[in-house]
Amino acid sequence: MQRNIIDELSWRGLIKNKVTGIENIEKPITMYIGFDPTSDSLHLGSLVPIIILIHFQKMGHKSLILIGGATGFIGDPSGKENSRIFLSQEILKKNTESIKNQILKLLKFFSEKTEFLNNFDWIQNISFLEFIRDIGKYFTVNYMISKENVKKRIKNKDKKNGISFTEFSYSLIQGYDFLYLKKMKNCLLQIGGSDQWGNITTGIELIRKKTGEKAYGLTFPLITKPNGIKFGKSEKEENIWLDKRKTSPYKFYQFLINISDSEIEKYIKIYTFYSKKKTIQLIIQHRKNPDRRFLQKKLAYEIIQWIHGNKISEEIMKITDILFYKKYEYLRFLNEETFFSIYNHIPHMILPFEKFKKGIFLIDLLKISGFFYSKSEANRAIQANSIFLNKIQVKENILLKKNNVIGNKYILLQFGKKEFFIIKIE
Repeated sequence: MQRNIIDELSWRGLIKNKVTGIENIEKPITMYIGFDPTSDSLHLGSLVPIIILIHFQKMGHKSLILIGGATGFIGDPSGKENSRIFLSQEILKKNTESIKNQILKLLKFFSEKTEFLNNFDWIQNISFLEFIRDIGKYFTVNYMISKENVKKRIKNKDKKNGISFTEFSYSLIQGYDFLYLKKMKNCLLQIGGSDQWGNITTGIELIRKKTGEKAYGLTFPLITKPNGIKFGKSEKEENIWLDKRKTSPYKFYQFLINISDSEIEKYIKIYTFYSKKKTIQLIIQHRKNPDRRFLQKKLAYEIIQWIHGNKISEEIMKITDILFYKKYEYLRFLNEETFFSIYNHIPHMILPFEKFKKGIFLIDLLKISGFFYSKSEANRAIQANSIFLNKIQVKENILLKKNNVIGNKYILLQFGKKEFFIIKIE
């Protein structure tokens, strides 16, 4: 059984590192993945460990999800150039509940087979002296600084952004979690992103030294943004969040259908549960005419449906078709329900009728809407023939009146090929 799950994850590209010997385990085991509540939402990268968890559950294994109420209080230095900003216990508690609810929704049919734990429940009971005596004694400073993430931070020439003792201790606390779960839940396997390999092996080493028993670790490749930076809950840069209040389903869908052809075959293996045979068939079909973005649309539909439900995924597909492929004549015949759906899913604003009844110049509307920061910037876009009004290219700063309104109260703006903004007049 274990060999089957390793084979399954391997062809999907879901294994980066693994401890030797894991392939030889034949009986169902208990595994765990952890999430630090450094944000109130998971993101696109967070889906990967959940997908791996589901693969394990499908093959009869038991899973634990650890919410790091204690480790989140400290902050993992893995993959970080600078120190984390510490969060209050109140915020961490709120984030923990939010993340747990998101995961329960994602697991659907597997939620009853998953046990949720919070490491704050056992870490809070350990005194500092107990920890450094009973756990710290098993690891030399040389061992700790040999970890790649620690070495990288120590080499940072900016003294303000060196690694703190707090962050330095993170790996030991995560290692203790693994030891605790091994004792209390007979957990044999920890799974995490490739940047967690050092933390995972610390736990494996602690279990070996403390109990003389074997434990295992497995990591998956990190999903990165187009700029090469990983998706992360505490990253300052924009993420693709699962919470629709932070990333709209429309924006999420657009990100997915714009995945490059060089990446999409990797993503379709990682983010879907299609069989190997079905996946190969889809890839072959895509390669015949990659310009149609068949795989991208397939992936986008599957993920949006999983996260936001069938109704929203159908709405997003319809809206995308209208915005990108339909002409002005088609817009004229859309009903109020469709316009309202478009309004809900793309950037928008309400324009009071009082400001519109005498007419408003396009350049002013572009500035008021926030589509552009200044009138000069908006004017340059008009001069470059980059602005479309209700799907019609505009070449000058026209005065918008009632005849420019569609659906009785909507004005659709477009900049270039992909940026849209809708204004509702009321």
